[in-house]
Amino acid sequence: MRVLGFMTGTSLDAVDMAVLETEGEAISAFGPAGERRLSEATRDIMLEATKQALAWPRGAPPPAIFAEAARAGAEEHLAAAREFLAANDLAWSDIDLIGMHGQTVLHERPGNGLVGRTVQLGDAALLARKSGVPVAHDFRSADVAAGGEGAPLAPIYHLARAQASGLETPLAVLNIGGVANVTFISREGGISAFDTGPGNGMIDLLVQARGAGRFDDQGRYASVGRVNEGVLAGLLGHPYFRAPPPKSLDRFDFSLEPLDACELEDAAATLVAFMAEAVRLGFEMLGEAPREVVVCGGGRHNPRIMQALGDRLPAPVKAAEHHGWRGDAIEAEAFAYLAARCARGLPISFPRTTGVRWPITGGRIVKP
Repeated sequence: MRVLGFMTGTSLDAVDMAVLETEGEAISAFGPAGERRLSEATRDIMLEATKQALAWPRGAPPPAIFAEAARAGAEEHLAAAREFLAANDLAWSDIDLIGMHGQTVLHERPGNGLVGRTVQLGDAALLARKSGVPVAHDFRSADVAAGGEGAPLAPIYHLARAQASGLETPLAVLNIGGVANVTFISREGGISAFDTGPGNGMIDLLVQARGAGRFDDQGRYASVGRVNEGVLAGLLGHPYFRAPPPKSLDRFDFSLEPLDACELEDAAATLVAFMAEAVRLGFEMLGEAPREVVVCGGGRHNPRIMQALGDRLPAPVKAAEHHGWRGDAIEAEAFAYLAARCARGLPISFPRTTGVRWPITGGRIVKP
C-alpha cells in the first residue's frame, strides 16, 4: 500500500506528513515528506482543548470543545495534504490509506487501579469523506483499554526503519518531542520502549510562560545559562524515575514551579540537564548498552540537548540524518506504517513497549 501518515506533536507547531510504501512489515519505498505550519486559529483551539482536557473529570461527558477541535484539526490536515500532494505530483487517488494520529490533548497513564486515559483529536470521518481515502486513526485506545500505557507506539516502526537501513544491534532510537521516549532494539531484534521523561515540552512551556517565544531556538537561552543543581536534584526526585518500564508520560506531568526563582537562561539550562539525565537514568534500566543512539524528533535541532546527551549516554549519539533518516518525519512515517498494520490486523503494541499482556493490534479505519 501507499500510505500517507500524519503527525501533529504536542509542540503544536506543524502537521508533519510522510508517504511510505509498505504492507505493514517491510518498507518497500520512502515517498516524499514535508510539513505545514499550524494556523494560529487551530493552534489556539487545540491549546484551549488541552486546558479543558486537563480539568476534565473521569466519568463526565467530554468537553464540547473536543468536537470543534477535532473538526479544525481535520481541516488543517486536509489543507496541509492538498499542498503537499500537489507539490509532489500526487493526487488523493494515488494514496491507498491515511494514518492520522490526531492531536494529543490528554494522556494519563494507568495507576491506582484505574486504566489510563488518552485523547487524540481529529475528525477521521471528515478527513475520509473529503479525501476519498480510508483513514486509520485512534491508535492508542485499544491499548489503554487493555491495561497498557498507550505509548509509545513508534517502536515497531523504529525496528522496521533500522532493518531497512541495515543498522547493527543492539541499538537505541531516542525520540525527543514534547516527551522523550526510547526504543531499545536488542541484539536478537526484540524491542522494548518507554518514555524517559520530558523532552522539549517543558522547555517550550518555560519559554512561552516567560514571554520569550515558543521554544528555545538552537538552545540560545540554555547555552548561556548555568544548571541549578538543587532544582535539578528536586526534579529528578520524582517517583516516575524509580518506576520500572514500560511507562509513559504527559508533557504536563512535571511542574515548572521549581524553576520560578531561576533566570530564564538558567532555567532552560537546568531543563536541558533534566531531560538528558532522565534519559541516562532510563538507559540504566535497559540492562545492555547499545552500540549507538539514533536521535530523532525536534530535540535533535537543539545543540545543547545533543551535547548534553553525548556527555551522559554510554554510546555514541548520532542525529537521524547520519543514517539517511528523515529526523523530522519519523513519527509521520511511523503512523503511515501503523496504519498499514492496522489494515492487516497486525499488532502495534507489545508487552515490553506499552505493558499490555500480549501483542495487540490497534486503530480503527473509517471509509469514505
